[in-house]
Amino acid sequence: MTESIVTVLIVDDHPVVRDGLKGMLANEEGFEVVGEAADGREAVSRALAFSPDVILMDLRMPGMNGVSAIKELAEKNVESRILVLTTFDTDSDVLPAVEAGATGYLLKDAPREELLRAIAAAARGEAVLSPTIGARLLGEVRQPSKEAVSQRELEVLQLVAAGSTNREIAQRLFISEATVKTHLLHIYAKLGVNDRAGAVGAAFERQLLTPGGSNPG
Repeated sequence: MTESIVTVLIVDDHPVVRDGLKGMLANEEGFEVVGEAADGREAVSRALAFSPDVILMDLRMPGMNGVSAIKELAEKNVESRILVLTTFDTDSDVLPAVEAGATGYLLKDAPREELLRAIAAAARGEAVLSPTIGARLLGEVRQPSKEAVSQRELEVLQLVAAGSTNREIAQRLFISEATVKTHLLHIYAKLGVNDRAGAVGAAFERQLLTPGGSNPG
């Protein structure tokens, strides 16, 4: 196995879903499924055993649910990136998962290529957000003025534009990586984008950032 291969743990209480995801990834170069789990408790156990790069996490499962599993993985300092993959896009599902430390959030009806890109991006530590979820979060953070992006979010954007990783941003701003991810997801929602490159591009277009590296605010 080379460094270019992304190892994945699939967590879902439906065997058919797990089989489908496993089959899809088996046919793609650069991905390897190292384990499966049917609930949150098993997910934590398998994550500790296999140390996957990315955990595809369902939310609503019997026993320990996805959000509880994400919280426990964070408490145990598991470095795997967690990409939520679920059929639910309600606020009561999205926000707790993001706040618990999920790297990204996709719906199960996402196109194959979008899912593959999201897994690869999550493995790099990048926040990933389904456009549908972006619309949900936008409803949460929408403000009447044009200054919707907060000063802290601008600081995060500046560091993203400079090429900093989530970990580097967290160290620079003295916040946790989970908080960085939450800021990024809110930024994506406010700017109407779904990745780092789009956020930086939109920020320059709206003159929230300038080529010199400073911002007008």
